[in-house]
Amino acid sequence: MHVAFILTAGYSLMATASAVEPLRAANHLAGQKLYDISFLSTGGGRARSTAGGEFETLPLTDAGLDYDIVLVVAGGNPMSYEDPELNRYLRRLSGRNVKLGGISGGPAILARLGLMENRRFAVHWQHIEALQELSSDFLVERRLFVIDRDRYTCAGGVSALDMMLAIVASEHGTKFAQAVSDWFIHTQMRMANDPSKSSLAQQLSISHPALVAATDLMASHLADPLTEQQIADLSGLSSRQLQRLFSEQIGEPIMQFYRRLRLAKANELLQQSTLPITEVAVASGFSSLSHFSRAFRDQFKITPRQRRIDSRRDMTVVR
Repeated sequence: MHVAFILTAGYSLMATASAVEPLRAANHLAGQKLYDISFLSTGGGRARSTAGGEFETLPLTDAGLDYDIVLVVAGGNPMSYEDPELNRYLRRLSGRNVKLGGISGGPAILARLGLMENRRFAVHWQHIEALQELSSDFLVERRLFVIDRDRYTCAGGVSALDMMLAIVASEHGTKFAQAVSDWFIHTQMRMANDPSKSSLAQQLSISHPALVAATDLMASHLADPLTEQQIADLSGLSSRQLQRLFSEQIGEPIMQFYRRLRLAKANELLQQSTLPITEVAVASGFSSLSHFSRAFRDQFKITPRQRRIDSRRDMTVVR
């Protein structure tokens, strides 16, 4: 996988290193180059961070578009950051269906360009209110990181480490991702959930490593659901073993539990966003609106449309 980091003026060395080092460690532990890493900037040359550290970068004009994921790293004030060349380059990447993402203030730059449309995303807490004031359509979430289909975003700082570990886990399994995490004396991989909330594993009172890994994978793959076999493979167990664990400790089949997670996210989006219902279905992993509507009605005893109507009516009640 070829991953590129676009370093903008005022970028954080800590956030960048937190994203880069897990990939370097993954290469080292695997004994092969799983991740090819590139650094880019508008003008190329040495890109200096706020802490004084530097990375040698390629200019965007020479960078090409042959990447699997491109992440924008931004500090300072991304709400007023203007770089026409960067904007053109990001739009070209999007036109080629290259996966995009941002770290710290990077997601704000993508959002302002319209590249986070109908996508959930995380951003540094300092920029959340400004983004919400700019547009109520932005699906900003107060989480460590959010992976929504082809968009990878995190709040910055060490949350970049957690996002990259989630990427490694989805590519090479949770056992290998945990080995990468342990390499940095980071013995507990954190989920995408808001730091002020307990983790999904804590909410479920589960501790079996494979079960925790499986629920973590589900939580970070809501819009692009994994198959039961993929979940089992990435969790390090057979499908039968994992199914037995779910039955014993959670009390329901794997995919039924997974669907409940996705429907819970859909329920949240219907009430807290202006996303069209068809897009809510896609964002929660349903390719068919009819299938989504039926599953939602079975789960909540109300149609998605009525949920949206009720939530809007509740918001207009004078308190």
